[in-house]
Amino acid sequence: MSSRAITAAGGGGHDWGRIIGWSVVAVFTAVLAVQAWYLGHILWWTRVDPPDTRFMRATLDELRETRPQARLRQQWVPYTRISPNLKRAVIAAEDANFTQHDGVDWDAIERAYDQNLKRGRVVRGGSTISMQLAKNLFLTGERSYLRKAQELAITFMLEAAMDKARILEIYLNVAQWGGDLFGCEAAARHYFGVGAADLSPTQAARLAAMLPRPRYYETRRGDPALARRATLIQRGMGVIEAP
Repeated sequence: MSSRAITAAGGGGHDWGRIIGWSVVAVFTAVLAVQAWYLGHILWWTRVDPPDTRFMRATLDELRETRPQARLRQQWVPYTRISPNLKRAVIAAEDANFTQHDGVDWDAIERAYDQNLKRGRVVRGGSTISMQLAKNLFLTGERSYLRKAQELAITFMLEAAMDKARILEIYLNVAQWGGDLFGCEAAARHYFGVGAADLSPTQAARLAAMLPRPRYYETRRGDPALARRATLIQRGMGVIEAP
């Protein structure tokens, strides 16, 4: 092979190296930009209430496929106007170690994995309130390792930027409690005719019991499984301390 051919071949290799290098830099920069976008919103929401969430917008789009004029029912209430009964009930139902963990309850994840393995299907999740909020605020329902990694990253951002009371405040104001029903104030008024501040322990436990399947239970309020779950939650509320 002539020296010219060798030089040309070598030059081509350097070109590919530069292309790969710049591609890696571009991907890394894009990932950082996305994380900065998430963090910017989270920092803003430490003091300003989010107007909606990714999940709320997706739900509204779905509702408008059959009802073009559909609207979501939600009324934001500050943390001080949410009954301590509901705070304790939701923690008891969704994330008993909420005030102790840093966003991820690794013990709960391990227990959920073992239980799902025994049953041969997913019967229990290990998501914390912080993880659920991360997903509701920003992410789609897609299931993949990449989406889960992003959920964890957002969760740690939430925990670093906000105290537990603010995380719980936002969660209770954006959680779904029916097809078009979001937030504890709208839920309390819809199901019990009272404001979120006036929920009794029994009412609070009932609302907390609905969270895993709000659309289902909205039209099946007499379901025995819902009543049993609410009873168990109410029993556990006494040992829960809300932030």
